[in-house]
Amino acid sequence: MSGMSIRGFTCMLLIAYLIWCSNFESCIAVRSKHWMHSRSTSLSEFKKKGKSYSNSHNHHGIGGSKPKPPTHKNTPTLPKAPPHKNTPSSPPIHKPKVGTPSTPPPKAYNRGKSTIFNVLHFGAKGDGNTDDTKLDGTIIAPTNSNAWGGGLLQWLEFTKLVGITIQGNGVIDGRGSVWWQDQPFDEPIDDEEKLIVPLNHTEKPPLPIQSEMGRKMPSIKPTALRFYGSFNTTVTGITIQNSPQCHLKFDNCNGVLVHNVSVSSPGDSPNTDGIHLQNSKNVVIHSSKLACGDDCISIQTGCSNVYVYDINCGPGHGISIGSLGKDNTRACVSNITVRDVKMHNTMNGVRIKTWQGGSGSVQGIVFSNIQVSEVKLPIVIDQFYCDKRTCKNQSSAVSLEGINYERIRGTYTVKPVHFACSDFLPCVDVSLTSVELKPVQEQYHLYDPFCWQTYGELRTPTVPPIGCLQIGKPSSNRVQTDHDSC
Repeated sequence: MSGMSIRGFTCMLLIAYLIWCSNFESCIAVRSKHWMHSRSTSLSEFKKKGKSYSNSHNHHGIGGSKPKPPTHKNTPTLPKAPPHKNTPSSPPIHKPKVGTPSTPPPKAYNRGKSTIFNVLHFGAKGDGNTDDTKLDGTIIAPTNSNAWGGGLLQWLEFTKLVGITIQGNGVIDGRGSVWWQDQPFDEPIDDEEKLIVPLNHTEKPPLPIQSEMGRKMPSIKPTALRFYGSFNTTVTGITIQNSPQCHLKFDNCNGVLVHNVSVSSPGDSPNTDGIHLQNSKNVVIHSSKLACGDDCISIQTGCSNVYVYDINCGPGHGISIGSLGKDNTRACVSNITVRDVKMHNTMNGVRIKTWQGGSGSVQGIVFSNIQVSEVKLPIVIDQFYCDKRTCKNQSSAVSLEGINYERIRGTYTVKPVHFACSDFLPCVDVSLTSVELKPVQEQYHLYDPFCWQTYGELRTPTVPPIGCLQIGKPSSNRVQTDHDSC
């Protein structure tokens, strides 16, 4: 074979080898080495741009390495953070061994299967001092039904952590409109809707919105952000919008601080509570704006020592304790203070709701300095709560005692006060001080204050007069048993 032919044959072999190599695992290590080098460079640039924070908490911002400017009108713009001299250097990158495949960053979702992100791969330290992310951005939920599989109870979740802080100006966007279309309109979303009768009776449900692929979303709607079993948790600064269901939830947590948080979703989005508390204690929520399609703040069973103040609520269903005691369960809620709250165009103001057949107690509740504007039902106690077509009558109930209303003022559009308490276990020690509520005739029938089996005292005259409240205590009040006590 001539020298020219040998050289040509050699070149052909080299080209064939390169093509084979680019598709075989033996070359993955070479490519991963290049990827790691590129990632190291981007991490270094990322850290040079960041702003440093330092305290005793672990810090987690919302965003990524190259966030796009949000398109929502009310979304804050991304701040330009100055460089910091003490910004930690990029973590050392170890070269992979030849023949050892390196794992590339996972995709955001994988056809309904859960995906695990290791934050250490993205520059997080987790040392209690370093701010683990430096730039604010937007996390956007997928709207393709295939991405969710059969459905998830929560989208983003933090479990069994101590001293975690979520802070920044980032946005969590659940893009929930594709989920809300499946909400049935033939059953009430909230039981208090039965009290609201339009004057013209021509209200119609909104038209459904189709998903990206025209497919029906899973029946299980996820909460956008949930904390479970955590201690000393702080959430501040972020915006959570358009969650398929609850926006921010705390379950089995001790020591919760939420402030300067914004929740935003339409007033007709079903079951989109702003902040949901369950089995959590020592909670402080303040200086936040909550607009949603259900309770701005929902306080469920197992909650105690909760302090809520300086909240703007609306649209939404107000601030609620409950519903409690569903399916004959035992519920315990105590030492709840809600004060310095402004509510505009909400269905309810401050509300306590329990199911017939439950047990346990609600006690030590203060609603103080609540300013309502065009609120349908500013003050509500409903021990006959039922979000179904029909519910059977039962004698047992969650007991309500020590409920105090102070300086509840403003305007209403349906009824100022609605107290519906249990025949078997009436509400006791209900006090009203400086309640001044004036009607605004709009599109609903107006009603006078209503009381049933409600006992307590009027510490000052009220506007309008609430003559239906029974002074003192019931003569035949049942003694609470050990089964009821908390």
